[in-house]
Amino acid sequence: MPGTTGRDIATVTTVDLPPPARTGRRRSLPDNGYKGMLVVVALLVAALAIWFLIAIVIQAKPAFSTLGVGWIFGKTWNPSHGQYGLLPFILGTIESTAIAVALAFPVGLGTAVALAYLVPDRLRPVLSTMVELLAAVPSVVYGLWGLIVLAPVFASTVEPFLTSVLGWTGLFDGPNRGVGLLLAGVILFIMILPTMVAISRDVLAVVPYEQVEGAMALGATRWQVLRKVVLPAARTGILGAFTLATGRALGETVAVALVIGNSPYIAHSIKSPAATIPSLIVNNFGESTGTELSALFGAGLVLLVIGILVNSAARWLVWSTGNDSAGVGIGR
Repeated sequence: MPGTTGRDIATVTTVDLPPPARTGRRRSLPDNGYKGMLVVVALLVAALAIWFLIAIVIQAKPAFSTLGVGWIFGKTWNPSHGQYGLLPFILGTIESTAIAVALAFPVGLGTAVALAYLVPDRLRPVLSTMVELLAAVPSVVYGLWGLIVLAPVFASTVEPFLTSVLGWTGLFDGPNRGVGLLLAGVILFIMILPTMVAISRDVLAVVPYEQVEGAMALGATRWQVLRKVVLPAARTGILGAFTLATGRALGETVAVALVIGNSPYIAHSIKSPAATIPSLIVNNFGESTGTELSALFGAGLVLLVIGILVNSAARWLVWSTGNDSAGVGIGR
């Protein structure tokens, strides 16, 4: 302004500037308190797991005290005559899970690879949502759908076809009933597919893209990149998805109980009716007392041991293969 010195401008500017806003100091949880809270939560979870295990053992102890350990490998389940044999149900659990996993691993892994790398971007969200919606269907709905819709189709079409093609293996002997191990395995396959696909897809999607670009720059085809770069780099996560899917199949109850036939005998073919440990428990728990009730808790304890063994084997596989990814290359 005319007649105003530089000193006046400095003075005016300094006075007219608004004072800086005072912000209150943000109060945060101290590190010790945060760590203590995490420790308490971890101890609470561990205590609940220990409490659960102790309760199962206490309830199952009378059965083992009365029947010994040999009843686990018995072949006859007839509580009215004091006969308790768990072997048919153990085999039914393992066989139905094996069928489901044998179908879910290649189909789920192939679907995950397609969703992560092969499907166009505009279709990827839609297809991913459709696969994940399978996990939202209640298990009892899967069981009813299998019993009402799939069982007649299996009895009239699927099982006769498999018998004519693979009958020489001896796995498809017996009449075509529809319900049985095969149908139970297929239902379990559909139920565990979203778990296998979702986890495998997420693991495949985070493989460093520099590795993919480097392999393509060396002249590798898309199939070589997927087989020798992407899948080896993601195999630890894929094993984790496989483990979770297997655990889901081992513990499924209602859907399997509706479609497996609930036979207390060892199945001699994939088409035969059978039973699993979860279906045994859910079908007999409401009316059981005394030794039978304790035997059902013992069956649950055996199922828990099977699940622990499966998870331990998966952890060993992850440990044994987790350090080999760095050495995988196109030329190997």
